[in-house]
Amino acid sequence: MAGRRSAMFLGIDIGTGSSKAVLADAEGRVLDSATATHDVSYPRPGWAEFDAEGGAWAEVVRLCRELFARNDAGAVAGVCVSAMGPCLVVTDEDLMPLRPAILYGIDARAVVEIRELTEEFGAEAIFRDAGKVLSSQAVGPKLRWLRNREPEVFARARNWHSLNSFILAKLTGELVLDHHTASQCDPLYDLRGNRWHEQRYGAVAGHLPPPRLAWPADVGGRVHRRAAEATGLPEGVPVCAGTVDAWAEAFSAGVRRPGDLMLMYGSTMFFVQVLGEFRAEPKLWTTAGVDPGSLTLAAGMSTSGSLTTWLQRLFGEVPFEQLVAEAAAVPPGSDGLLLLPYFAGERTPVFDPDARGLVTGLSLRHGRGHLFRAAYEGIGFGIRQILEYLENAGEPIRRVVAVGGGTKARLWTEIVSSITGRAQLVPEQTIGASYGDALLAAIGTGAVPAETDWARTAAVVEPDPSTAALYEKLYATYGQLYPSNREHMHVLAALQEPGGP
Repeated sequence: MAGRRSAMFLGIDIGTGSSKAVLADAEGRVLDSATATHDVSYPRPGWAEFDAEGGAWAEVVRLCRELFARNDAGAVAGVCVSAMGPCLVVTDEDLMPLRPAILYGIDARAVVEIRELTEEFGAEAIFRDAGKVLSSQAVGPKLRWLRNREPEVFARARNWHSLNSFILAKLTGELVLDHHTASQCDPLYDLRGNRWHEQRYGAVAGHLPPPRLAWPADVGGRVHRRAAEATGLPEGVPVCAGTVDAWAEAFSAGVRRPGDLMLMYGSTMFFVQVLGEFRAEPKLWTTAGVDPGSLTLAAGMSTSGSLTTWLQRLFGEVPFEQLVAEAAAVPPGSDGLLLLPYFAGERTPVFDPDARGLVTGLSLRHGRGHLFRAAYEGIGFGIRQILEYLENAGEPIRRVVAVGGGTKARLWTEIVSSITGRAQLVPEQTIGASYGDALLAAIGTGAVPAETDWARTAAVVEPDPSTAALYEKLYATYGQLYPSNREHMHVLAALQEPGGP
């Protein structure tokens, strides 16, 4: 054992736009990392899918091989995987997916099944037990959709997973789902009792067995021989249950105490606030947290980084730094241009898959810098709406921690702080969810105490008081855009369906 490197912990995250792996030691020092980019598929309006085998699992194998070409795999003492979610992956008896994974709330295909299950079990009963109303974020309606619309696939299925639990199963052979992800599988999970709701589970999942429940840091299994051969991981290494990427990222940023709020700037904008006691609001999601027995309040927008990426492509792949510089040269308020960022429908606060994007106030004087800044500001107004819901329904917001790739564009975080009137803390370590996974692996294997926090603040973004009056006026107008245009949006959304309305 002499000269062998001290223990390392491997965290892997499969996000909407990329997969990342990090090796960290017990002190939280990042020893190495690797990234693989990918695209999700949008085969129809309102659908969002991903290849669980050829995408997620193949990337896990590739990232492990890349890291272990440079590092001693024998020093890995624990593994944890997070992923975008909650998703639905159905597999046969050999853990081969039978169709692409159906993604989280950005996939809005199960509109009929949401109504069906709400009527079947009762809206009040679901809200009481799950802490939220059924929406496109929930897994249960997607399971029912599969049963209704692809019955031959459902009949062949032997297990169901979310994306992180699918990777856990590929690594260990164990069927385990973390409590947080399970709490987004409404109406199958009883949040107040932290268990599967037996009657509803059977009515929705049918012959598919319920995964064993565990908290994200709990060891779910150990790397088996086939996975060791594929990845280079040592056989027998413990693998923790993991969780949804946003919650792993919140954990990495130290968002663990009541009143802490994570604001995640990613392909979509996501919010996680830690609660001190059970609270529920119909436009938000109450869920199990990461720490055992904890609760969180969450919300999500359907576009953010994906909207700015779309604009970049629309402008001919202009370098992102140039677009940010052009947006920074435009005055606050974008010279009277206002954007509603519902380009992929919207989750919180309207929960309308047929909502559509809107740009209003356009004139011949406006250029691409105006449009890019208006996108940042439109997302900022949407963030303000959600923060108001969180503040009214949950704990008072004690501090806001900004994470995700979007924080690298300082202009964006500055605009959001000015629109919301709130300071944002930016952590020193920006790797994100995979870093939180490494910490969960260290905690789960007993290498560090459960209360260990690796987060350090690198910067504080303060609001600009000189813009407050202007943004207040624009925010009032922003709030009228959706209700004033909802019916028109729905007409146009119907025209976008294959075959027309």
